Amino acid sequence: MTAISTDTKVFIAGSRKLSRLNPEVRERIDKIVDKGFTVIIGDANGADKAVQQFLHLKHYANVIVFCMEGVCRNNVGSWPTRAIRAANSDRRDFTYYSTKDRAMAAEADYGLMLWDGQSRGTLTNVVHLVRQGKPVVVYMASSKSFQMLRHPDHLAKILAQSDIGELHRIDRELQTVEPGAISRRKLDAALLF
Repeated sequence: MTAISTDTKVFIAGSRKLSRLNPEVRERIDKIVDKGFTVIIGDANGADKAVQQFLHLKHYANVIVFCMEGVCRNNVGSWPTRAIRAANSDRRDFTYYSTKDRAMAAEADYGLMLWDGQSRGTLTNVVHLVRQGKPVVVYMASSKSFQMLRHPDHLAKILAQSDIGELHRIDRELQTVEPGAISRRKLDAALLF
């Protein structure tokens, strides 16, 4: 492996239902590793843990695991951690863990999201990155394809490939957590393409 010293950070995350990495996703992660980018990743089961296992097998050291309150559920490679504090730590719910995701999106330069078309957390990460003007590659598990998003208007690309019922469910759930997370206009635009 030829690693280039860099301060570039890539936020890799995905749906908890995606616990295996296919060859195309592994190839994308290999490119990140070959460039020596810092991987910032969460500690959840599913995609986070699968990516951690893959990076550990590659003996890749340039990884930071973000954990809530300093307690990591998964840190396969015993990498350095970043403890994120929540304003309200009474409940371990979507709002609690999304605090960590927002911190990773803020620190990242780029994103690689593995989306099953249903995970509101993964979609929220995509929205946060794109709104901050950070390019994000979204792996669409249903079509086994990648979409590059650079601008909020590009969200329609991935929304168009998603089940509209799931999008309405995600939108309803996010409205209770983050008003305006996915605007009705974006959902309507997804139906046009």
